Amino acid sequence: MFPIRDHNPSGRVPYVTYLLLVANIAIFFGTWSLHSDPAALRSHYIEFALIPALVSDGYGYSGFLTSIFLHGGLAHLGGNMLFLFIFGDNIEDEMGHLPFALFYLLCGAAAGLAHYLSGPGSPIPTVGASGAIAGVMAAYLLLFPKAKVDILVILVIIIRIIPIPAWILLILWFGMQLFGGIGTSPDQGGVAYWAHAGGFVIGLILTLPLWLRRGGPAFWRDTSGQPPHPEATYTLTRSNIPKVPRR
Repeated sequence: MFPIRDHNPSGRVPYVTYLLLVANIAIFFGTWSLHSDPAALRSHYIEFALIPALVSDGYGYSGFLTSIFLHGGLAHLGGNMLFLFIFGDNIEDEMGHLPFALFYLLCGAAAGLAHYLSGPGSPIPTVGASGAIAGVMAAYLLLFPKAKVDILVILVIIIRIIPIPAWILLILWFGMQLFGGIGTSPDQGGVAYWAHAGGFVIGLILTLPLWLRRGGPAFWRDTSGQPPHPEATYTLTRSNIPKVPRR
């Protein structure tokens, strides 16, 4: 089960979100050839990934930022960019372009710090925008908890698209990161659960002033947790049902 879109159209063009999408995709494919050369890939990660053991030795601080623009594979990149595409435009719309860019970078750096603190001696390189995007998801949870998000549910041969309130999806996701972090050692590699959880928490903290300026609990009462504009709808009509060629 994973989200494929929300029903929350943006009020303005999300230039920063689009720029982040392009930057992440361009960097990934620009360094694609390194994935077939282990020595070159290792040197690249030593230079730009976040490696807790190096930070503990007084090196590699730039990795707290540069690592959030690197990805380990197509699935890693695709999943992160899907979440950024779904949730980023609305948060940029609420915060403004430059504040959103700073918010994104701060969440990414804080996520890296959380990962570092979970295992300061780990020699495993850490890459990915997940921590920064977790902060964006936390902001979405605080501002639009009842916005509809369509999730794709696949149960063996049964495939359904189901709209659910954003708060259910996002709280479940955060809970999974906590449980994953508790049950996994950062020295083992794999998913950086504490980076996700740290990015989410700092995203909530950084969004609180905006939520309070909107009225805090009164903002939720006035909007019922919904977007401040008509939600997008997705329905099948005769005009958009795919045509199947006749045999």
